[in-house]
Amino acid sequence: MIDPVLESERLILRRFAAADSPFILRLLNEPSFIENIGDRGVRTLEHAERYLADGPIESYRRHGHGLWLVALKETLQPIGMCGLLKRDQLPDVDLGYAFLPEFWSSGYAHESARAVLDWARSRPIPRILAIVSPGNAASIRLLEKLGFAFERLTAMSPGVPEVAVYALRLDAASARGRGSEGDRLA
Repeated sequence: MIDPVLESERLILRRFAAADSPFILRLLNEPSFIENIGDRGVRTLEHAERYLADGPIESYRRHGHGLWLVALKETLQPIGMCGLLKRDQLPDVDLGYAFLPEFWSSGYAHESARAVLDWARSRPIPRILAIVSPGNAASIRLLEKLGFAFERLTAMSPGVPEVAVYALRLDAASARGRGSEGDRLA
């Protein structure tokens, strides 16, 4: 097993490896992923390996962080991904997450996102964004529960639907609040 980057009560977050291609192929082709996040065009194991190499694995090298595989601590079963991305279209890093549908509504997204935010607080990251489809009520509720506040609507590229941008400040005052109203941006 690859050493964990983060651990929570029920979860392990670790770096992706090429061996995770079958999992990523399934996750990226879930109808909910395509609807709420986008179609990444990953249709084969080779595409999945390329997605991992050019995406999360390259991000670890360039930025020291990226999307991490989320697995159940007791069984090491992969259930989703969560981490920080640095997109050219956004001024700050953003929190990203996606889970297989059978693991929704169990608190895993909140638990893994909280672990990522706690990790980020120990780094020189003053602010984290999150982008979400305006109709994705469950993700919006999660972001608000984590202390994010709506900032604006924006199109990530020409000709695509707008996404909602949420923001969270990570400074000394917000670290004390850990998800309280003090974390929200005005």
